[in-house]
Order: sequence, then structure tokens, then C-alpha cells
Amino acid sequence: MELAELILHLAAHAPGFAERLQQAGLEAAQIRTLDDLNRLPVMRKDQLTDIQAAHPPFGGFLACELSELRRIFQSPGPIYDPEPPQPDYWRWAPALAAAGFGPGDRVLNCFGYHLTPAGAMFEEGLYALGCTVIPGGVGNQEQQARLLADLKVNGYVGLPSYLKALIEKAEALGLKPAIEKAFFTAEPLPPSLRAWLHEHGVRIARQGYGTAECGNLGYECEAENGWHVPEDVWIQICDIHSGQPLPPGEVGEIVVTLRNPYYALVRFGTGDLSALNPEPCVCGRTSPRLMGWHGRVGDAVKVRGMFLHPRQLSDFLGRFPEIERGQALITRHEHRDFLTLRLLLRRPVADPSDFAAQIARMAREALKFSLEVEFVSADQLPPTAPLIRDERTWE
Repeated sequence: MELAELILHLAAHAPGFAERLQQAGLEAAQIRTLDDLNRLPVMRKDQLTDIQAAHPPFGGFLACELSELRRIFQSPGPIYDPEPPQPDYWRWAPALAAAGFGPGDRVLNCFGYHLTPAGAMFEEGLYALGCTVIPGGVGNQEQQARLLADLKVNGYVGLPSYLKALIEKAEALGLKPAIEKAFFTAEPLPPSLRAWLHEHGVRIARQGYGTAECGNLGYECEAENGWHVPEDVWIQICDIHSGQPLPPGEVGEIVVTLRNPYYALVRFGTGDLSALNPEPCVCGRTSPRLMGWHGRVGDAVKVRGMFLHPRQLSDFLGRFPEIERGQALITRHEHRDFLTLRLLLRRPVADPSDFAAQIARMAREALKFSLEVEFVSADQLPPTAPLIRDERTWE
């Protein structure tokens, strides 16, 4: 669907999008090119959260009947993500095909299947290519390590750090995993980790870029030099203040418009920073490439493939009258993320160990993160300390 046709369709079927156009002083018929579209302000993730909360469940951006949806997911924020009845709706099959996945592959899918869309996203893409999928999710590492050998699994999708942990677990059990190809997203793949995986038999280790709202937004080819932008999205790199497109090579926010007649994600700011390279790749593909991840616009931080939002953390800490203030400390060791919740108490508690265990248990439920709890003094956590402190490096 071309841009002018798409905008007319969405304005007619998604009342929230029609209102967004009206607020910008635009009519759908005026938007025929990307230059025209740039008159529409960027809508960022936090705004989408607020719009959905005011007009549940999808903020008026759904352009089909709710009864037509196959699945509804909830991403951190919270944001509700619809999955309409379309094969490989999230469009990961081309990315997986570029990494060598195809008929006959047995693939362990270690993306999450609980509420968030990643597990189903990649399952659909793998099905479209004729792969057999083992829905592993995250956890039960020993069980997963054993099934790698029992089922002769040769493919993997998930976080790169989790694959490293699985291979180490299998080797500790005296097993020899035979994973030859892997595709990663939601977490950086540093050169040192890619090299480690190659040394442990993973012949193809590719990464891609996407979001829970948008699905596939870019993927590596054999050149491993940037992420090829799929043909079914319009991606712009925009100035974080003006929302206007930047020249090729300059770093700005990734702003997405999906060619999607079901859901009006138009000029959607992902919050991620990158640069665009329009030159043809040595692989022969002519699509522009996103040149890696250069950080984020907002305050949310991705840990183990999931976003941790400051507002989400602040709301959680507010449940405990015993807590004066807190900080989430994120560190990384041996290609694994560690999350520590540092807490300053207003007053002593009867049993600190029990209180720490209670907070950790509730954090797993409310924040979806496993973490350690550390009680600190006022001089270790002054009032000016940031709510989230990220000390990771990505060598």
C-alpha cells in the first residue's frame, strides 16, 4: 500500500489517527509524500502509553475490528500490541532467511512467550520459512541444554547472552550442542561475544533490530555491516528536538511508519538512536542500512532484552513506605546483565533479609525482572542519584 492510500485508509478506519491528524492541522488527502508526512509531529513511546490509557486498549489506532485480532500482547509501559490475522505479521521471515534459516531447521526460540510479543513474533517468522520451532522462552537452562542434544537443535533465536549461558550449561553437563546458526535482537552483540560464539560452533551469528510495536526494522546480511531496512516500512533518522529528518550518516532518533493497514503506527519514535547509510551493500542488497545502535533518547533502559522505565520503577518503589529512595544499578559481566536494586530505608525493618526477598519477589511480578536487593546508606545514595544507573560497556 502506497503512502497516500495508506494515510487515507487509516484516517477513515482509525479514529485516534484521524484525531492526531486534526490536532496537527492536517487532512489525510494532503499527505502524499514523506515530505508531506514530516508535518506530522513524531509520536513517542511514552505518548502512546498515555494515549492508550486514555482510550483503551489501542488509543483509537486500530484500523480493524478487535474481534479480528489473533493475539493481543502487553509490552512494558504498559503498551498493548495487536496482532492482526496476517501470516508473519511482524515480518521477521526475511531477516531470518538472510541468516540462513530454512526448511528442515530445528530452532530453539528463547524469546519470551509471556504477554510480550517477541516469542510469537519469531515463531511466526520461523514457521513462514518451514522451520520446526521449540518454544523455549527464558529459564530452565538445564532442561533446554539437554534438549539441544536430544533434538539435535541446529538453530537459535533469542538474546546472545542467553545462548552463551546455554552453551556453557550444555558443556558443563558433558553435552555437545550443535547450534550452527543464530539470530539475535533486543540486546547488543559485541564483537567479543560474536567471536566467542563462532569459537563454540555457531557458524552464523547475526543480529537484527526491531521493537515490540513494529516488529522487524532491520537485519544483518553476510557482510555484517549494518541492518538492512525492510521494504515494508519507512524509516527516517530524525532530529530528537524538531522531529525532522537528518542527512545520511548523522545520528538521530529512529522514526518509523509501518505500511500496515491494520494499525496506525505513523511517525512513531522508537526512542533508539542510529544513523542511516543509503549506499548499496556489498551483499548486493540496495536497501538503506541502520548503522548500529547509538543509545536512547529517553530515560528507559533495556536490560536482558526488556525495557526498564523510570516511571515503572518509581511506581514500584512507591508501594513500600519503608523505602526513602532507590536506584536500579545495571552492570555487565561475562556478557550477562546484572540488575541490583539499591535501597535507602526510612527506618530499620525487623528482618532485612526477609524484606529484601519480598521486594525481589514482587519485582519479578511487577517489573518482570529478577534482581538482587542491596540496602545502602544515605551517603551511598544521595538525593541527586539517578533512578537508573547503567554501568555496562559493550566491547
